[in-house]
Amino acid sequence: MDTATEAVGAAVLDTDSGSVVGRAMVLGPMAHGEQLGPVVADVLAQGGLRPADLGAIGVGRGPGPYTGLRVGLVHAEVLGWTLGIPVHGVCTLDVLAAEAAPTVAADFLVVTDARRREVYWAAYGAGGARIGDPQVGAALDIPGRDRPAVGAGATRYPEAFVDRRPPAFPDPGVLARLVAARIAAEVPIDVSPLYLRRPDAVAGAPRKRVTPT
Repeated sequence: MDTATEAVGAAVLDTDSGSVVGRAMVLGPMAHGEQLGPVVADVLAQGGLRPADLGAIGVGRGPGPYTGLRVGLVHAEVLGWTLGIPVHGVCTLDVLAAEAAPTVAADFLVVTDARRREVYWAAYGAGGARIGDPQVGAALDIPGRDRPAVGAGATRYPEAFVDRRPPAFPDPGVLARLVAARIAAEVPIDVSPLYLRRPDAVAGAPRKRVTPT
């Protein structure tokens, strides 16, 4: 499952056959909490499965806006704890890169919307391997913007990215395949969120007392 972008998506992968047996995605940038549960229920129903049939859970770690990203991470960890199965995190930008790599014959960028007139981004080699850590900043400040760019962030700022390509949002089926490959390779589990900046909502300052003590 992934909630790091405007899309709320989930999928179920049958690792025996290598087939995605359930996949669903909805767009709703301000309603991740309401949408994720029904989306997960939908993909399980598509595969004729119950939660108890799952052997592991994969979740997008972001980067993404604080509230939306947290919805997916908390949902995944609670479900994993309830079922007693491991939860594996994947950088959401890596999911987009894995889908785009077969169709891009050069280095490219993955760019998602970070709001506040900024984007989350990372550079990738022609084979889809990430070059450096994910970053956040203004689209026009990204170096090498003449490279192909995938992700909804590139679409949102066409003046910054001339060579815009699909996909716009991460395919949860691709995420599931990445998780399955990492489990097979015994890659260490990491579900730490990639927030990259402080949350939009912050606690207010204490109010001043206006009555005599």
